[in-house]
Amino acid sequence: MKSPVTFETIKQDSRTRARTGRLHTPHGTVETPIFMPVGTQATIKTMTPDEVEEVGGRLVLSNTYHLYLRPGHDLIQQGGGLHDFMNWHGPILTDSGGFQVFSLGDLRKITEDGVEFRSHIDGSKHFFSPERVMEIEMALGADIAMAFDECAPYPCEHDYAKKSLELTTRWAKRCKAAHNREDQALFGIIQGSVYKDLREQSAKELIELDFPGYGIGGLSVGEPKPLMYEMLEHTVPLIPIEKPRYLMGVGSPDCLVEGVMRGVDMFDCVLPTRTARTGTVFTQYGKLSVRNAQYARDFNPIDSDCSCYVCRNYSRAYIRHLLKAGEVLGIRLTTWHNLYFILRLMERIREAITKDRLPEFRDEFFDKYQGK
Repeated sequence: MKSPVTFETIKQDSRTRARTGRLHTPHGTVETPIFMPVGTQATIKTMTPDEVEEVGGRLVLSNTYHLYLRPGHDLIQQGGGLHDFMNWHGPILTDSGGFQVFSLGDLRKITEDGVEFRSHIDGSKHFFSPERVMEIEMALGADIAMAFDECAPYPCEHDYAKKSLELTTRWAKRCKAAHNREDQALFGIIQGSVYKDLREQSAKELIELDFPGYGIGGLSVGEPKPLMYEMLEHTVPLIPIEKPRYLMGVGSPDCLVEGVMRGVDMFDCVLPTRTARTGTVFTQYGKLSVRNAQYARDFNPIDSDCSCYVCRNYSRAYIRHLLKAGEVLGIRLTTWHNLYFILRLMERIREAITKDRLPEFRDEFFDKYQGK
């Protein structure tokens, strides 16, 4: 079956592994490298689809585990699939729920057949097999579905990581056999924890299955950032150049820059929206907690160099007031700004690659962001 999602490289950076590209999907083409805002419950928290598009969102992610539990994939399918249900007309990617099941800890039991787990909502018992996950993701109807995998914790022993990745490979084969929706692409997920030989083994086994794209999983789960970068440097070159490379669960500004430098095309993370709800915002000079008392009479914008709607119209003092008063507009504004900041950063990265000056951009960015 021909994949409905394809990738083309537009510009390969001359000094790094970074590249710009185009990801073609049934719901449109997106420019890469790209950050995907996370709509766990079929919504980017506090934002309408039009607003997400306005700040630069082009491809969004929704969560299989959460949507299966509530409201149910069958209901979403009856509503016309995720695109119609959430009124998002661009491309969507659904994760498989593997990371969420992994994060349940004692509430789940992993076997060869799949994972038995209890709902975090009401404690009810459920079972995810690769076949069941494919059934759910096909019903949801996203442009890209991720294969069901086991995400090994950090730290873990080499033997555990090896058994885990081999289970992921067997599950990937079952996912591919069960997946038959012609307008949806299925991506595999490379595992192997922080062991180079296991990353090689996982990549080799999954590439033999010829998925149209590959996620790099099992990173950003507690390991030091330099170790994550080392794993990327080793893993990315193993993926065929004509396939998109997706680093799962990574979204801090520094990691986005470093990930692109190492050849990553796609990213997702709840960080920009989650930190926004605590009053933490991104600026060119690093993170800032606008709830702090020092901003009570600060009538400057969040970031003087930012041209988003929030920075053009509101002060730190006003946003702090909203947050302290528990007004919903406060977290709408911080979310709006954070998403704009991250998506604008990706745009600037693409521009730097196109102009063949990404290393210079990286240095300029970190000189400010890390206060060097």
